[in-house]
This record gives sequence, structure tokens and C-alpha cells, in this order.
Amino acid sequence: MFTFPKIDRNKFGLYPVVDDVSWIKTVLSLGVKTVQLRIKNPEQADIEEQVIKAIELGRQYDAQVFINDYWQLAIKHKAFGIHLGQEDIEIADLQAISDAGICLGLSTHDDSELLKVKALNPSYLALGHIFPTPTKDMPSQPQGLVNLAKNQQLAGDTPTVAIGGIDLTVAEQVWQTGVDSIAVVRAITQASNVEEVITQFTAILAKPREKKNVEATYE
Repeated sequence: MFTFPKIDRNKFGLYPVVDDVSWIKTVLSLGVKTVQLRIKNPEQADIEEQVIKAIELGRQYDAQVFINDYWQLAIKHKAFGIHLGQEDIEIADLQAISDAGICLGLSTHDDSELLKVKALNPSYLALGHIFPTPTKDMPSQPQGLVNLAKNQQLAGDTPTVAIGGIDLTVAEQVWQTGVDSIAVVRAITQASNVEEVITQFTAILAKPREKKNVEATYE
């Protein structure tokens, strides 16, 4: 059985997912405490440099910076966290990640994947995609709010992050399902005023939860 460090839930609210280290500096300077560097092009020339800078910024701002996919580089440069998709879980050396004491987040797309990877004791589970999203080619269908709420309950004590097509118009509904964090991509990177958007998301994530029947609320 693997053992991965626990995340700091107090820092696990708004979770931007960005494709360049310059964005990491921007969001951390605006008070964000958890962020992911997701570089999609494996042929990009400066991947290792970006990973190194991202890790350094995380230490500078006392933030939880996750490196998507490039687990070897993350181990090499002593990253705080690594995020792996379903296709990467089978090929990544989870024991090496565990031995390095690095936090691990894992993607899930339905309840069967959730239960399978939950047994690996990750630091958090990503539940998605919730709504249609053009930022990544997805083989699965959007979960929607009902399935999100149900999978949130299946996750038990494992921290969760909702991801996929989430913006300010739906963030409060997503938050009310009980997730610990909301991951956003375009809502940050395409915002005309990033600081204002972060402020609005932070206000939503500070709201208390309402106890409601899942199906009655979201169907």
C-alpha cells in the first residue's frame, strides 16, 4: 500500500490549472495557494526549466504546486506535488513518488475509476469533467452536478477537487456539492481581470455549505 502526504485543506480552495510558469507566479502573487502546471506538449523545449521555476515559486509563496504528468522531473527537483491522469497511473512509478514524500493527485471520470484509485491512498482525487470543456480531449461524458455530488460522497475522507468547464456562473453550485476544491482553467487564463476573478471565486468558496438532497437539488 502506498503512502502519500496529506494536503493542507486550508490552502485547497481555488485551484488554477495553467500551462506556463508565468501564470503560476501571477496567481500565487494574488493569494492563490494551490496551482497546477500542466504542459500539454511533451516536445516543449523548456519543460524542465518550467518545472524547476514552478517548484521554486511554490516554496517562495508557501503554496501547493502540483506538476502534471512529468513525475520524473518532479521527483528530481523535489516538487510539492504531482498530478496524474488515468492514462499515467499505470506507467508512473507510484512507489518512487511515495518514497520521495511527494503529494499525489489522481484524475477520475466516474465512480468505478474513483473507487479504483481511492485504494491507492492519493493526497486528493480530481472529479471530472463536470461540464463540457474544450481545453482537453475527453473520452468520457460530462459528469454533471448529480454525479459529482454522489462521487464526492464516495470519496469519503479523501480530499476532492472538481474540474472541467467550471466558471463563475456555476462555481457556487459545484461548491455546494461538498467538494474541497474547484479547479479552473479558462476562467483564469482567459479572464480580462484575473485579480477580480480570483476575488470572486474566493468569495464563493468562503460560503457555508447547505445541506440538501442531491437528486432534488441538481436534477
